[in-house]
Amino acid sequence: MSSQEGVFVLTQLIRRSEERRRTRVPSPSVVAYPGPPGSHTAAAAAALFPSAEPRASFRAVAEAVTAGEAGYGVLPIESSLAGAVAETHDLLYEHELSIVAEVVQPIRHAIVGVGTLADVRVVRSHPAAFEQCREALGDLSLIPAATTADAARLVAQRDDPSEAALASLEAARLYGLNVLADDVGDRPAFTRFVAIAAHSVLVTTNARTAFSFVTDHRPGALHAAITPLTDAGLDLQRLVSRPLVEEPFRYRFDAVVAGSPLDPVVRDALRATRGVTRELRVLGVYEGAA
Repeated sequence: MSSQEGVFVLTQLIRRSEERRRTRVPSPSVVAYPGPPGSHTAAAAAALFPSAEPRASFRAVAEAVTAGEAGYGVLPIESSLAGAVAETHDLLYEHELSIVAEVVQPIRHAIVGVGTLADVRVVRSHPAAFEQCREALGDLSLIPAATTADAARLVAQRDDPSEAALASLEAARLYGLNVLADDVGDRPAFTRFVAIAAHSVLVTTNARTAFSFVTDHRPGALHAAITPLTDAGLDLQRLVSRPLVEEPFRYRFDAVVAGSPLDPVVRDALRATRGVTRELRVLGVYEGAA
């Protein structure tokens, strides 16, 4: 193995950071999160940064970071009950952003509204919240919202006792709603949130390396891609498949491995995976939360 091949991951990270610095001057003091105040992501942003401000949607957060209007964004990426948050995975890949930090937060959902629980016929919330509270929602009609806080705000504005939101207690307080049923999750839930940026960082303490790869469409291609990681004794902590929009019924794989590319073992394993895949892109190196 040549020294040039051995440092391909580091080179990729450094090049991306320098290109972003030359083309954009980000506002490092601005941290963006999706939805109005009172969302679970707002609480996660507060745990990661001293202050943050809302944006209209997940996409608006990614676009603000890409354009340099915000130095960082905070998005949910994984639920302990509902699994991967597909939109976040796709935005990271589409906008070539990096994960620079993460935090895991307990999630407590409540049914909130202006009337009583007996009045409720329709519940609004983010689809991931619906997935976490199936038993409590039963046969109620479900209407998706951009965020749980958006749902609470809309229910307050509509002032219709037959409508409720699945949201946080903080959202109920902010928008003057009654807590009709508290802690309605099917079981204890946690969500992993990530801080995203247009630059990359390198850490070694409790490090995680996120990357995305595309395999050829042939038998054993995925096995061949992850074999270098298992042969190196690395912990493959997440593996998520996402469709390639431009190639129907073809997929890319987003993965997280324990360790940093500053470690030669991790670096060489990623180099080997790159050698048997069509594309490999590093999506960030950061300190793991759990």
